[in-house]
Amino acid sequence: MLPYHRDEDVRSFSFDAVAAPYSRPLPGIPTGLPTDARGTVRISHYSAERDVTYTAEGRVDCLVTGPRSATLTAVITKVGPGGPLDIGLRLGFSVYDGGKGGKNRSGDRVGFSWNGVNLLPEGAGGPEDAPVGTCMAPAPYAPVTRGDYTVVHAELPPPPQP
Repeated sequence: MLPYHRDEDVRSFSFDAVAAPYSRPLPGIPTGLPTDARGTVRISHYSAERDVTYTAEGRVDCLVTGPRSATLTAVITKVGPGGPLDIGLRLGFSVYDGGKGGKNRSGDRVGFSWNGVNLLPEGAGGPEDAPVGTCMAPAPYAPVTRGDYTVVHAELPPPPQP
């Protein structure tokens, strides 16, 4: 359920992400970054109005954690029929691991970088979605009503020694 838009839709996210520091060399950064990661994000969105489920999958490229929280990004690699997401698009996600027994069952929360939370306000045609950089996502604003996320915090490691 989105706190700012009530509907009968069901949005589901699954994250399988693990840190892989300094594993993805970039131009000008041959060692990669301490936030490099690997894994998969799966998105499912049931539209009650259309009676259809849209799906997408992405490859995790960045992960950073804090106690009970994580921010990650993934580049979309697969989109189901009718899916609104573009292959190659980077999306940002945040997770708060609220533990068991909160008022929202698990106490967990999730945030995601589209649906009006990451916009470029300028432009002749009105606001448009802004690009998402690595490990960029909004705060985890939406309560998790089913399921449970587990975040295992790890400090970012120092750069490898030459």
